[in-house]
Amino acid sequence: MVKNEVLRVAAATTPINVGDALLRDETVRTGLESAARLVMADSTNLSLGPNASLKLDRTVFDDEHHYRDVAIRLTSGAFRFVTGHSDKAAYRITTPLATIGVRGTVLDILSQRGKTTVVLQEGASTVCTSNRQCIDLTQPGDTAIITSSGGHTTIQKTNNPPWTFAATCSQAAGLCTVTQFADATPVTPPVDDDPTGMLCGR
Repeated sequence: MVKNEVLRVAAATTPINVGDALLRDETVRTGLESAARLVMADSTNLSLGPNASLKLDRTVFDDEHHYRDVAIRLTSGAFRFVTGHSDKAAYRITTPLATIGVRGTVLDILSQRGKTTVVLQEGASTVCTSNRQCIDLTQPGDTAIITSSGGHTTIQKTNNPPWTFAATCSQAAGLCTVTQFADATPVTPPVDDDPTGMLCGR
């Protein structure tokens, strides 16, 4: 799913379209009034709101549709992450301030300068700062708020989320629809590359 300007940032910055493959070490960036939904090979769905940027740092497959290890860096912006079929311990999500572990999870994540907000919608998650302060999110609405100022990082938990991705979902049809990878638009990857996901549309 693509709305307006969605770019692939590698050696050169190029637009990406529905059905394009997403490769390891690529950065995806959405424009000011844009949004996108990526569907990984294990059916993980990752939605990006406007002005969002992420990098797929690492993918190690167990088989064609399961990851042993996947690392995604959410640099800035708003995201919704819905886990796929891989073992939940395989996922590692980072922002500039937090490391986020998932356990059968739907998470809303807002990465801003000096602040990360993680809202649990379903499942469970552990959110940690770089100095290993951790909070478990176990109930829908549980929220971790990580702030950094003057070299000091703090984390707090609330069950009254100050923000969720829901408003972003309502602004772009299909943005938060969960799609299985097999149902996504077919893609023919370049022979030398190993696609780990694709931009999805229905």
